[in-house]
Amino acid sequence: MNHRELGGVGAVSEVGYGAWQIGGDWGEVSEAEAVAAVEAARDAGIDFFDTADVYGDGRSERIVGETLADEIESGDVTVATKAGRRLDPHEADRYTEPNLRRFVDRSRENLGTDTLDLVQLHCPPTDVYYRPETFDALETLADEGRIANYGVSVERVEEGLKAVEYPGVETVQIIFNPFRRRPAELFLDEAAARDVGVICRVPLASGLLTGALSRDDEFPEDDHRNYNREGDAFDVGETFAGVPFEAGLDAVDALDERLPDDRPLPEFALRWILDHDAVSTVIPGSTTPAHVRANAAASEADSLSDAEREAASEVYDDYVREHVHQRW
Repeated sequence: MNHRELGGVGAVSEVGYGAWQIGGDWGEVSEAEAVAAVEAARDAGIDFFDTADVYGDGRSERIVGETLADEIESGDVTVATKAGRRLDPHEADRYTEPNLRRFVDRSRENLGTDTLDLVQLHCPPTDVYYRPETFDALETLADEGRIANYGVSVERVEEGLKAVEYPGVETVQIIFNPFRRRPAELFLDEAAARDVGVICRVPLASGLLTGALSRDDEFPEDDHRNYNREGDAFDVGETFAGVPFEAGLDAVDALDERLPDDRPLPEFALRWILDHDAVSTVIPGSTTPAHVRANAAASEADSLSDAEREAASEVYDDYVREHVHQRW
């Protein structure tokens, strides 16, 4: 497993583990399955784990905290969590110091640690990025020792560009994959210029870029790929990376025709992301240990060829760009 610098947080595995699936919104996942997935990630050399206080109302944090308790205490792993989505209503002026302190203290308890490695504002309303007092509040929590570092998780490129203007922001988490390419136009360069770490989520487009989904698939009622296809619960960009399901399947078919037979589609997608030097870590999630190990192995896979990169660009332009490019 190769490592890269994540802003001021330190070196982390360039393939991390996204723990949304073990919390909720992906159908039923037993605790045993969740623990096995986290253990498989660690055994595969992954030492960066990304979770949030709302994933299963704290379930994801608790499982990560309990499964990795010794390594969290020793500092052998880095755990990032998120705060803000517990606000109801979810409004910019409620991102206050008392509310953030309350959320942070709950996450400290869930993860079993006095100091959180990294706290990210969890896709807040755009107006939050124009409220310096919110970032002052995070600085206060860092001064108090409740958090070691802070960053943001964004929906839109513009939000990421605004966030990196705050000197205390060490990381930006953003959706970036072969079906969501816009961050490469400007954002990645700006983040690199400011030594801000970049965490890439939804790297496999909610399963589209695994090649395992088909037009006959039906998703459980409690799976966001069922109930959030139109953005009814949260930003539609989190589901299939915002690509309409049928269009995404057409794009995958086109990619399959252009890629070499010895390049699995998930490896291709993860390598496409990691071939961008400004990326610090990519956080695929899975509850299947074999898939977790395969994702981790992308760290050692060959970089994409010119032909593979050209194929990715052509498919994006032909099938995907119109649906996503200017939206996020």
